[in-house]
Amino acid sequence: MAALRRLRQCASTGVGVSHLHTSSCALAKQHYKMLVLGGGTGGIAMSARMKRMLGAENVAVVESNEMHYYQPIWTLVGAGAKTLTSSGRSTASVMPSGVKWVKSKVQEINPDTNTVRTDDGNEISYEYLIVALGLQIHFEKIKGLPEGFEHPKIGSNYLIETVEKTWKALQDFKEGNAVFSFPNTPVKCAGAPQKIMYLTDAYLRKTGKRDKAKVIYNTSLPVIFGVKKYADVLWEIVKQRDLQVNLRQNLIEVRTDKREAVFENLDKPGETKVLEYEMLHVAPPMGPNLVVKGSRLADEAGWLDVNKDDLQHNRYPNVFGIGDCTNLPTSKTGAAVAAQTAILNRTISKVLKNEKPDWKYDGYTSCPLVTSYNTVVLAEFDYNGQPLETFPINQAKERRLMYYMKADVMPHLYWHGLLRGLWGGPGPYRKLLHLGMK
Repeated sequence: MAALRRLRQCASTGVGVSHLHTSSCALAKQHYKMLVLGGGTGGIAMSARMKRMLGAENVAVVESNEMHYYQPIWTLVGAGAKTLTSSGRSTASVMPSGVKWVKSKVQEINPDTNTVRTDDGNEISYEYLIVALGLQIHFEKIKGLPEGFEHPKIGSNYLIETVEKTWKALQDFKEGNAVFSFPNTPVKCAGAPQKIMYLTDAYLRKTGKRDKAKVIYNTSLPVIFGVKKYADVLWEIVKQRDLQVNLRQNLIEVRTDKREAVFENLDKPGETKVLEYEMLHVAPPMGPNLVVKGSRLADEAGWLDVNKDDLQHNRYPNVFGIGDCTNLPTSKTGAAVAAQTAILNRTISKVLKNEKPDWKYDGYTSCPLVTSYNTVVLAEFDYNGQPLETFPINQAKERRLMYYMKADVMPHLYWHGLLRGLWGGPGPYRKLLHLGMK
């Protein structure tokens, strides 16, 4: 039940999603030159960069969670290809040495007074602020959840408490429908809901159960993937493997007692369809971080309102944002955060010198679309949905090399490069590999 209570209130912090931690340190009123809100991917990476720029004693990070997780690997955890323990490390081990770690939750941000209030009642003032609070997961917006996760046959690769339930449901599959959903909201890692579909198909073939299964992907989107170049190859894979993809279908209810999933047809309001399931993977509705949404830093939709070129806040010039909490019009991924760290570092360095930011973020993001236990289609693209590929080959193909990168290279790069502020995305290498051409 403790895990269920966490599910009901759980919010993620960027790609680094952590256990909820209730204890916090009593602190006197403090002031920092650079205050970072959130100890997920963007928060830790930027605190490492700010330590080098300003000195550790001038930087503080507000983060309540004792554990930091590399969430992109949860796709493989949910399919039994990686262990959950391999995805996590203690927050203490990734926090830059010498930087002040405030073990509290952010409760309120007041940019007019340059102060932040934490859940233990303390107030911290700042000269500059980086907001990296991630987004909010809303299982409760689906009737029957999150309490439905107490039942078998249902899981989600989006939370620490539910990712192993996906693998259990896959192992226990006998015959029937394997159903996968994609919500009618912005999401982080938009490829994840279908990656587990391809892995499920591969697992059922490997275990001799595929002929007893119907694999169904119901997405609220009008397309299988937002970039046509990659969508085309995904449609080919879907047809080759006899996977059923239904567009504009939104999960609104789960009846775990009957093993039924209820979907609404977004093109025909009021029309619903009930699917029985032997296995159900839920990609939850998501929304803005509630603290950001309740502050003057938010746009009309509740997301952190930043300039899409330099990541500086549109109304408060001493405030900056990174990652899933922002309104940047690009796909919310760890790869996007990596590219943003380099841009934001440059922006802040210029602002500190009273100079105009001169680097522009092109919206680079990436989605390694896992299509089996040894293949990946590596999608990379920009703000305009145009491919922005790192390698001088056609990446709209299933490749074993890209799977190796996803499963083994990228985790190493995450822990030892990105979180230490040493990896700012593949931009420089792309130019090199493409001989200076875009």
